[in-house]
This record gives sequence, structure tokens and C-alpha cells, in this order.
Amino acid sequence: MSDTKTNQKINRRRPPRFELIAGAVCLDFINTLDDRFSSQPTELLKSYIDLARFGEDAGVLAPALADRLLERGYGSPAAAKVLASALEMREAMFQVFAAMVNKKPVPPAALFKLNGYVQSAAQHARLVEENGGFEWRFDALPAGFDAPLWPIARSAADLLASAQVAYVRACASKTCQWFFLDTSKNHRRRWCDMTKCGNRAKFQRFYSRKKEAST
Repeated sequence: MSDTKTNQKINRRRPPRFELIAGAVCLDFINTLDDRFSSQPTELLKSYIDLARFGEDAGVLAPALADRLLERGYGSPAAAKVLASALEMREAMFQVFAAMVNKKPVPPAALFKLNGYVQSAAQHARLVEENGGFEWRFDALPAGFDAPLWPIARSAADLLASAQVAYVRACASKTCQWFFLDTSKNHRRRWCDMTKCGNRAKFQRFYSRKKEAST
């Protein structure tokens, strides 16, 4: 094994690839289709490697497992098939959460599809004792390419079945509309990230007021 790869494994030198601001793994996953409602949405999961990196960035893949998946995923047809499943799961999640956010009926087909992934995840989950309590853990030995999907599906199930689902919001930016969990004190947060969409909106309002004052 080369010194470079050893250093990567020990020091985790890979910089984060995804902006995780949603407050829930499943919502961050939905947001991997960026600018969804613009004329040119940006797909952030272009390869299986991107999917594994998302799992690593989101903290749902143990470092050793992430390394194995990254090593095995390049050019693998099986990995490409899992990526297609991941995108299918993401869009089912989007339809379910979008219905909740917009107070519309949840599409039965989307919920049925999501339930399939949730049930698959349950087959790989186990309770482990951790720091005096218990937590869910998803282990894949040998490393299965679909390992990143399990904790994401579990995250969606847990959020949908909790009282917190009432605080899922969509960014007020018409082109962005990233989902996020509104944990603000009064639950009136409007922007996915105040430093980005929020600041852009503030600038646009300022520019509009200035333009009206000059006419």
C-alpha cells in the first residue's frame, strides 16, 4: 500500500464535497439535486464515488467502509446500478417531503417506493450500545455498494415518523428550494442558508428599493 493512500486513511485528508446544512441526512440527500427548480438543475451525484463521498461527508459511513467503497466503486457496473437506485430513492423522498411541506396528499407510489428502501435498510440495521445508550448501526461486511442507502432511508423514516416533520421547510428562493429542518426558536426560518440565499435576497431587495428611489 502506498504512503499516500495510508495517509489518506489515517488523516482523512479528503476535503468535504457536499454542503450539509439541512439538519437531517435525508434532507441533505434530497438537496443533492441542486437548483432543482431552475432551468438548469445541477446533479451532484454524478457517479457512485459521489454517493460514497456523500455518505462519508454526512457521517453515515464509517471511515474504513467509505474507503473500501471508494476503492471498489470506480468503473463498477454494480456500483452504477446502486447509484441509479439511490437517485430513485432520492426522488421518492423528494415527492413525499414536498407533499408534506406544501400540505398536499403524499403520492402513494412515492411512499410505496420509499418504504421499499426503508424495509431493505431495516434488514441491515442493528442496535449497539454506545456511551451508555443505544444507537442504530448499519454494518456491511463485506462492503456492499448499497450500504450508503441504508442510513439515508432510515433517516427519512425517522423524520417522517417524528413530530419534527412539521418543521421541514423549503428555501424561499424560487430556484433553490433546498429542504431544511427549521430548528429556530420561532420556527420562521425562510432560507436554507442565510449567508447564501438569504444574503442574495437581501441584496435584491436593497437593489430594488434603490432603483425605485432613483426613478
